[in-house]
Amino acid sequence: MKVTPIKQSRLDSVDLNNLVFGTAFTDHMVACHYRNGAWEEPVIMPYGPFEIMPGAPVFHYGQAIFEGMKAYKDEHGDCFLFRPLENWKRMNQSAVRLAMPEIPEHVFMDGLHRLVSMDSAWIQSGMDNSLYLRPFMFANGEFISAKEASDFTFMIVASPASAYYKGDIKVKVEEEYSRAAKGGTGAAKAAGNYAGSFYPTKLAQEQGFTQLLWTDAATHSFLEESGTMNIMMRVGDKLITPKLTGTILEGITRNSVIKIARDHDIEVDVRPIKVKELIERLKDGSLTELFGVGTAVTVSPITEVAFREERFSISYSEESWAPRLKNWLLKLQHNLSEDPYGWRVKVQPSYENA
Repeated sequence: MKVTPIKQSRLDSVDLNNLVFGTAFTDHMVACHYRNGAWEEPVIMPYGPFEIMPGAPVFHYGQAIFEGMKAYKDEHGDCFLFRPLENWKRMNQSAVRLAMPEIPEHVFMDGLHRLVSMDSAWIQSGMDNSLYLRPFMFANGEFISAKEASDFTFMIVASPASAYYKGDIKVKVEEEYSRAAKGGTGAAKAAGNYAGSFYPTKLAQEQGFTQLLWTDAATHSFLEESGTMNIMMRVGDKLITPKLTGTILEGITRNSVIKIARDHDIEVDVRPIKVKELIERLKDGSLTELFGVGTAVTVSPITEVAFREERFSISYSEESWAPRLKNWLLKLQHNLSEDPYGWRVKVQPSYENA
């Protein structure tokens, strides 16, 4: 991998104690091009603008995918990734769905290790701090005929992060717009999935909500996910989360929380959840928690649900499952507890040494 380090860091110009999620970027970025049917040598270069032609098909047909993951720094200054191979596998699943080339493991993993090693000063220790990593790939080249591209660019950028949502999370059950349809790209991290969600989310935010609770496109009668989060609800002594149907993104945090919950003797039921059931459980008081899980949000309790003209409030305590699950997960990620799963990967100067 060719490395061109920055001459002077921009870190002193960033207030790490007052971050707005995803608006500050570290000193370097990774780039690797796919041309003539093969991946070229990856490079690490100073973060900044790069050239792309107006005829690049990504602008015209949205052939773009991404991943979201984090690096963490422990109290000794060591940095760790969390289940990075799962992100690599999921990104390649997205690539296949969007007719894009699969990324070699070494390109993905070596890029992560080297980038985090070079920009580790941007990571603060502490349970609320991390370095958000954004691997992404887009169709490059120059043509505007409606077909899949043959040239692509894979990149990784990094952004220091603290909390994603600040304040209460209020959601509205969406019954008009849809995030994904059966047979579509809902299970992939396709850029267009998020672009299509912005307008209905904006409408909800204008009404005072934080996010939408998406429902299935066919009938709007089953829960799917919410914004950048998979959804989980506690009913009695059982944790329930929607079954993956091809329209729901398979979250790595989701899978991790399910495993951690079961290993702490919490019964987890993975099955379809009807909107009707959600509302009935809210009305009779048997639903005591509803929370989102995801890389950016970790585990985030939802405090209010709106369904048509009805509003339901949910309160939490330190003994609620959401804060306990979040604490177990964060301790594992920050090297403050044992890792019986082998999920925590120590960052090395290169993947060969990892």
